[in-house]
Amino acid sequence: MRVDLASKRVTPALAAAEHGHQILPLPRSNTLLQTNGDSGLVRLIDGETGKVDAEIATGKDPDAGFWDAATRQFAIMNAKDGTVALLDPTAHRITGRITIGGGLEFGVPDGKGGAYVNIEDGNAIAAIDLRTQTVTRRIALTGCEGPTGLALVAGGTRLISACANGVAVVVDPKAGKVVTTLSIGRDPDAVLVDPARHLAFIPCGGSGTLVAIDTSRFDDMRVVATIATQVGAKTGALDARTGRIYLPTATLLPPEPGAKRGKPVPGTFTILVLAPSR
Repeated sequence: MRVDLASKRVTPALAAAEHGHQILPLPRSNTLLQTNGDSGLVRLIDGETGKVDAEIATGKDPDAGFWDAATRQFAIMNAKDGTVALLDPTAHRITGRITIGGGLEFGVPDGKGGAYVNIEDGNAIAAIDLRTQTVTRRIALTGCEGPTGLALVAGGTRLISACANGVAVVVDPKAGKVVTTLSIGRDPDAVLVDPARHLAFIPCGGSGTLVAIDTSRFDDMRVVATIATQVGAKTGALDARTGRIYLPTATLLPPEPGAKRGKPVPGTFTILVLAPSR
């Protein structure tokens, strides 16, 4: 779907998706990259019309991704084959593949041709070089189980990783170790960064909360607020121009036996909008 934030006009079905995970804009362009977990494809689509310009196979369950300005390519985390596919959006082709192993979650570029990727079932972060297409090292996330959301903050001096066991860990990537552990909520799936206000936010769908972390001091990051949202709101987006946060969610049924979370009730999809107080 597409929402015009100025006019509030909603296009409910901009483009088809097969278990769509992430939408990434190509800078200075109307082109969007869409990852599709079930089909193993990414699509390059027109953000205004939804027209599909290209379909590219990347791997098993393409999930999160990011645009790397240093190498001018997209990186797509293939969650079920442990690889990062590198995609040239102009040539519409895969230019390389980095094998990490494990269930890959969010990744974040460092702005210098490198990046960091959360390994959910390995409780670790992989540092990768996008130019040489290699893994340069692994950082153990001590005290973190099931890392999902990941962000680089404080001028690139710290990583924040959201974990399934109710904590977030602050990592010194240069030293390669966890330096702080913060209490958050259940079932997080993103770390949203507001650089203008020196804040990071972690939406926790299991507890229905949004945790705010002060990132102004790299050596003293701390939780400064826990905001009630809605159960199911575990990911989202932050508009850097306004500081507003958008959290998609729905009313969830009780989980079925063995399920991690309940199924959404049809017709209850909503987007929560949170505005900064300053």
